[in-house]
Amino acid sequence: MKNSQNHHGQRNRVEEEALINLKLPKELLLRIFSFLDVTALCRCAQVSSSWNILALDGSNWQRIDLFNFQRDIEGAVVENIARRSGGFLKKLSLRGCQSVGDNAMKTFSQQCHNIEDLNLDKCTRITDITCISLARNGRKLQRLDLTSCSNITDESLKALGEGCPMLNHINISWCDSVTERGIEKLAHGCTKLRTFIAKGRSFIDNECVVHLANYCPNLEAVNFNGAVALTDESIQKLAQSCTTLRYLCLSGCVNLTDTSLLTLAQHCTRLSTFEAASCSQFTDNGFQALARNCHYLEKMDLEDCVLITDTTLSHLAVGCPRLEQLTLSHCELITDDGIRQLGMAPCAAEHLTILELDNCPLITDASLEHLVSCHNLQRIELYDCQVITRAGIRRLRNHLPNIRVHAYFAPMTPPPPVGGSRQRYCRCCIIL
Repeated sequence: MKNSQNHHGQRNRVEEEALINLKLPKELLLRIFSFLDVTALCRCAQVSSSWNILALDGSNWQRIDLFNFQRDIEGAVVENIARRSGGFLKKLSLRGCQSVGDNAMKTFSQQCHNIEDLNLDKCTRITDITCISLARNGRKLQRLDLTSCSNITDESLKALGEGCPMLNHINISWCDSVTERGIEKLAHGCTKLRTFIAKGRSFIDNECVVHLANYCPNLEAVNFNGAVALTDESIQKLAQSCTTLRYLCLSGCVNLTDTSLLTLAQHCTRLSTFEAASCSQFTDNGFQALARNCHYLEKMDLEDCVLITDTTLSHLAVGCPRLEQLTLSHCELITDDGIRQLGMAPCAAEHLTILELDNCPLITDASLEHLVSCHNLQRIELYDCQVITRAGIRRLRNHLPNIRVHAYFAPMTPPPPVGGSRQRYCRCCIIL
């Protein structure tokens, strides 16, 4: 009797499955599966043999992100995916997959010749062999992230410059073995570059920037964070050649002066994000020029620009009506008057969402009162603003109840002990 019931149940499941497959044609199932992520596809593949075939169809594996599985991803997994998806695969993220090496990536590049977007961030085992193989087989490659791939050298950039003419986005941050020679080869071959990111690279010098300016005039986003060797000469060349710049990070480029800002203001009027943390030689004069011409600025990081005063804020208030995020941490000359002018600016009521004022010792509760009209303000940083009080923050929250205020108040000094002087040494010190 029991065996008969089991047989009957199995037959019903077969009939139900057959009914589903009849009601939903293959094309529709494939379309549905195309919206699923890797985990969901793998689960569907275990439902039945027919769904296994459909779920593992290469057309469903066009965009794959394996970051959530990084600890479990070995080279064999990448090879299997490459064979399964083949020419369908256009976007693959292996971010953090430190076990993946050159052999797997070589198989991948041979099988997935239509890849357009490849993220190898922190894939620390890959070497030039991977990039050379990609250059030979991936002529459609447009975006490549090699962040922290420390074994990558100039040979990789040379191969990419020769074999990937469609490349428009590259990230070589913390690739410690790359030099100016590799940058030149890359720029010479990849003239369609629009994004170049090289954070933490002290080797980026004036010659590197000049190569990019000469060969890649369509650059829109550039990050030279930590390039301490750069001088005004190279930034002038970049600004004059790449007039479509929208994002520029010069944080940590400590040798730059207002000359760079004046040239950027003259030629890069579409600039929307400008990061200049620790550029300690920038002054009000440079930012006045920037604010006068760059009316599309939305995000500015001026942390540790120690020479700027309220004058900079007055110019930003007038010239940058779209300003959304402003960092003024450690700008110790900023006072309540500068914040007042910012609070009265066109950007304040409509756009300003983030304001960072850490370690601005002259800021008081009056500044918070000037910000009550910033209805879209979502976050304000007030760490080590020693004159700010809890009462001032409460008044701000009364007007902006959804705002996140990050502040630190030192604990109160405990009262002296009652009943005589405190013992000078603890027991451990006495023993020692």
